[in-house]
Amino acid sequence: MYTLYYAPGAASLVVHWLLIELDLPYELRVLDLKAGEQNHADYLALNPSGVVPTLVVDGRPMTEAAALLLTLAEQHPGTGLAPPPGDPRRAAYHQWMLHLANAVQPLFRLWWYPHEPAGAALSDTVQAHVRPRLEAAWERLDAQLAAHGPYLLGDRVSAVDFYLTMLMRWSRAMPQPATTWPHL
Repeated sequence: MYTLYYAPGAASLVVHWLLIELDLPYELRVLDLKAGEQNHADYLALNPSGVVPTLVVDGRPMTEAAALLLTLAEQHPGTGLAPPPGDPRRAAYHQWMLHLANAVQPLFRLWWYPHEPAGAALSDTVQAHVRPRLEAAWERLDAQLAAHGPYLLGDRVSAVDFYLTMLMRWSRAMPQPATTWPHL
């Protein structure tokens, strides 16, 4: 049994979705981020970063959405959601997962909380610099899908496609949502 600490719409969305897709038994524990529940001592003991998701696996808390997707997909190889070792698509799978985690997801944090890196007075400037970077990311992902799709690794869906879909959802209220690119 897994226990997922989550907040609706946050990065825990994709972990929750994968638990459902894999038909795994799990318990959900909702954290009210606006009320600051992620900063309570009992939660910080599980996840010192005070963010979601946290997935308790075999009594051990694990964090970071991309790591959780990699772990769940690999623990359930029969689903085909992760290319097995030796598969030529394995390197691309890791590349795209880490690209989304390191190059795309952090841009959303800057977009939604532009005051954090530069102060409230420069919030518009931060967003002005983030927007073209996000749009370049969508352009790159769209080109990958155009050349090799319909999924990031070709003809089979993988856990990385779930992650991409969540990030695309996050863009829905942005000036140019991800869905405006034809292959996304």
